Amino acid sequence: MAETKAQDRSADDMVAEADTGARNPSAAWQAKLIIGTCIVWSLFQLYIASKVPSILATSTGIGFFANIVAQSRYVHLAFAIMLATLAFPLTKSAPRDRIPAYDWALLVLGVAACLYLVVFRFQIADRPGLWSTSDIVMSAVGMSVLMVSVYRSLGLPLVVIASCFILFAFFGGYSEWARNITNYGGASLSKALGHYWMQTEGVFGVALGVSADMIFLFVLFGALLDRAGGGNWFIKVAIALLGALRGGPAKASVLSSMLTGMISGSSIANTVTTGTFTIPLMKRIGFPAEKAGAVEVASSTNGQLTPPVMGAAAFLMVEYVNIPYIDVVKHAFLPAVISYIALLYIVHLESLKMGLKGLEKPGRKIGVLMILILFLSGFIFLGICAFLMIGLRGILDPIMGDSIYAAVALIGVLYVALVSLSARYPDIEEDTDTDAAPIAPRLTPTLIGGLYFSIPIFILVWNLMVRTESLDRLSPALSAFWATIFMIIIALTHRPLKAFFRGEGHAAELVAGWRDFVNGLILGARNMIGIGVATGAAGIIVGTISLTGAHQVIGQVIEVISGGNLIILLVLVAVLSLILGMGLPTTANYIVVSSLMAPVIVSVGAQSGLIVPLIAVHMFVFYFGILADDTPPVGLAAYAAAAISRGDPIKTGIQGFAYDIRTALLPFLFIFNTDLLLIDVGLFKAIFVFFISLTAMLLFAAATQGYFIAKSRMWETGVLLLIAFMLFRPGYFLDQVTEKYVTAQGPAALTLIEETDPGKDVRITVEGPDFDTAKVRPVTVLLPAAGASTLSDQSLSVFEEDGKLLLDEPFGGPEVIQPLGGTEFDYYGDSPVTITRVEVEADRIPKEIFFLPALLLLAGIVLVQRRRATQAPF
Repeated sequence: MAETKAQDRSADDMVAEADTGARNPSAAWQAKLIIGTCIVWSLFQLYIASKVPSILATSTGIGFFANIVAQSRYVHLAFAIMLATLAFPLTKSAPRDRIPAYDWALLVLGVAACLYLVVFRFQIADRPGLWSTSDIVMSAVGMSVLMVSVYRSLGLPLVVIASCFILFAFFGGYSEWARNITNYGGASLSKALGHYWMQTEGVFGVALGVSADMIFLFVLFGALLDRAGGGNWFIKVAIALLGALRGGPAKASVLSSMLTGMISGSSIANTVTTGTFTIPLMKRIGFPAEKAGAVEVASSTNGQLTPPVMGAAAFLMVEYVNIPYIDVVKHAFLPAVISYIALLYIVHLESLKMGLKGLEKPGRKIGVLMILILFLSGFIFLGICAFLMIGLRGILDPIMGDSIYAAVALIGVLYVALVSLSARYPDIEEDTDTDAAPIAPRLTPTLIGGLYFSIPIFILVWNLMVRTESLDRLSPALSAFWATIFMIIIALTHRPLKAFFRGEGHAAELVAGWRDFVNGLILGARNMIGIGVATGAAGIIVGTISLTGAHQVIGQVIEVISGGNLIILLVLVAVLSLILGMGLPTTANYIVVSSLMAPVIVSVGAQSGLIVPLIAVHMFVFYFGILADDTPPVGLAAYAAAAISRGDPIKTGIQGFAYDIRTALLPFLFIFNTDLLLIDVGLFKAIFVFFISLTAMLLFAAATQGYFIAKSRMWETGVLLLIAFMLFRPGYFLDQVTEKYVTAQGPAALTLIEETDPGKDVRITVEGPDFDTAKVRPVTVLLPAAGASTLSDQSLSVFEEDGKLLLDEPFGGPEVIQPLGGTEFDYYGDSPVTITRVEVEADRIPKEIFFLPALLLLAGIVLVQRRRATQAPF
């Protein structure tokens, strides 16, 4: 018992050091200052997200109440710097029981530098670019304190990377090679510091804006849900559903991590939250310490992939790719589901190899078939509920109009009814007695006992996704705001309401509910410290790129190393993401790598004739940034899991990464097969793609585990990998049999364009001198076919000369032709810009025909291995 408590303390200490701050002042007033600052920050974020500022400004005539909303980025960073300084000791030897004098000085300087932009905003606006001495001094102070805050809360790596970009801004102009690529001649101290701090292109750029406007609300929502008991409910439901199966606690770990991952943006916090319960259970049924920790690490890191909330970087993707958040969710859905089901299968195979059983369970056990039925019926039930709610909303529309009061009343009635129902069952308590025999709780009382926790998640998903003729989707920020408001109501009222329905005294429960609410505000703010300063520091990198064009230098280096080969380039980007992710949080890693490498991947893909959608590139970077959390030797999630399991952290990280190989495969697949991201895919095709891709991923998992129905021989593993590849990329084999495109050059290309049926895409390959390097390079773009008007509809003017199709410089035009713009090609150089090739997809047999030989091979493997099977498959 004492050992378990020590393990939990060790894991919690790791979370504190990495996420929330390890300082715990002995002086009561200093501790209260940290807590009070957290509460005020959370309340400030709720304030600026609501309509209260405009109401106060209108009713009082004081514009400050509303103006502060426009200044929220500066206040947001001021809070982050203040809490980083108060909560995180500067060094390992710095005092943890008090706040030293130098930290007070840093706190005052950092907050002053941020609020300087609020207090003197009108004077600053009157002198854009003509910075005064005080502007430069405050910028230098702010940048310095921000770097110190990043160091103390996130470590040295992000500081080093940001410093390298700052050095390039100051000294990059001295490099002739860099000047030739970027046309950047260097920047003065005044210009660079003003660009970084006094404008919204550096520290206070898009990344910090997304942190202030969206990310905080989602993190706060997750913290309130966890503190009110929602996190524990997720875990208990998962154990009740899957715990009695073979290797049940490990499967429950995967499911509960997926559920808590929807509300937690931190892999480490997710590992500790669920791992505290599931890792000891896994060990007690026979999992070795390292494998128990690795299962938790693999499932917790993948939690950030799970829609609808996902990790903080997903909200940045909305701004960088310039698409609605609903589209990000749609593109992320299929890979996330496939990845988690594959991890469940890996855990099942591990249990088979070790001959493990599940937990004992009172009452009737649920079989595998029944669990599958529950899953499927659950999705169908949710779909039916959504349609009924949309229909009900349409019926009530004449009564409700634009008012939200009727909707709030309906939700309120539903909430009270569910609490009344849950009051008939015992409360879902956290496990404290680790010496007792592990038992899986019954599903029905566990599920109903906390079903009301699903209401705020329903509100969030509804607002994010549902749109009717009279009802539009809300923004992610507003969706999170309303979900958080209702979560606050639940945190404050669910305990006393249960006591009321049970006929018990509710005074103590009122106090407990208030305590949950306050703890949620505190935890939400503390979880945001690292994200707040990280997005500010990442803004330095983005600001350097906008000031200098540094991405062109790095992009050319990577492009030269890869030799223009897209596969090699993707591997290099994956390795870069993993290396950076060892020292950077996912959010900062995503900002750095996507800013530098996304344009390069798209460009190299276009040069090699592959049209890579921008969302696919950003999802690629996002996935590998998340995978870095369990990459040894630095993966902090592995260290947190090892602190609970008492296993070796390096072995835990290696094993966790081995489990995550299936996730590392997905980004490469959806670069070349965008069907996985549901790009231009209808409902029925999406269902078909899901089942085929899931089958392929399960076979890949079986191959990597060396076990399918029985232990696999080497040749069987090779065949399983081949089958998986045939299912994932059937088009590769079809391309070896027949030409994918009908190709034409010169004047014949224009004829081919004219004869192409509307609805088919036309690929045109353009060659010309690069605007910066004058080197002739190809670019392929995809144009929607419209017959003879295809080119003119895209504002492309083409004329024939000596059998070649010369392209005039396009001015304006749709976004699809931006790679052909005058900033990409030199239309007035010695070499003309020409259309060298036009391609239209040929009429061929469906690529899905290759599923047949793949399935036949699979049937052969099943027949061969069934003879060697020594135990039941479930």
